[in-house]
Amino acid sequence: MLFALITWQVLVSGPLLAPDAALSRVLVRTVPDGVTQRLSDLGNIPVAVPVLLLAAVYAARRGNRRGAAAAALAMVLVPALVVPLKEWTGRPGPLEPWASGYYPSGHTATAYVAYVGAALLVRPYVRGRWPLPLAAALTALTAAGLILRGYHWPLDVLASLLMCTPLLLGVRAAGPGRARPGPAASVPPGQPPK
Repeated sequence: MLFALITWQVLVSGPLLAPDAALSRVLVRTVPDGVTQRLSDLGNIPVAVPVLLLAAVYAARRGNRRGAAAAALAMVLVPALVVPLKEWTGRPGPLEPWASGYYPSGHTATAYVAYVGAALLVRPYVRGRWPLPLAAALTALTAAGLILRGYHWPLDVLASLLMCTPLLLGVRAAGPGRARPGPAASVPPGQPPK
């Protein structure tokens, strides 16, 4: 619902765009461009997609072929969703009002699906809970770099996160199941499990 609301506001130049522009004006170029450019680059296809591919190969070799396939499909769907939306909305950029196609952020979508998708694939096979926080940090750094550099409005980034969350829920659902209790044969007939 929030994604639909933001998209509608972008299409009709609604009132939600005023605080978005104000926030962007406050944030853009507050960090040196060299730093924000490197952060933005975390969402480049040659940087993010290989991370997901390596995780998919690893998961498939460990027996999670469904999860690996779901993650690959999620990444394929990113441009299939982003490109038509960019063309449809035609939103100009914060520093390039003459250009269009900034909504939603393709770099944010790529980073989010690649890093979180990779974390979901490797998490069952590694010690600790570090994959998801690391993936969230890489995605947040990408998003911050895009906003601070002036490549995207904050709503462009938020919309990408909202749009891609169902894709990642699909990756999670396709992964290995949780541990289940032992076989029912160990419970005497007529007795409820303890």
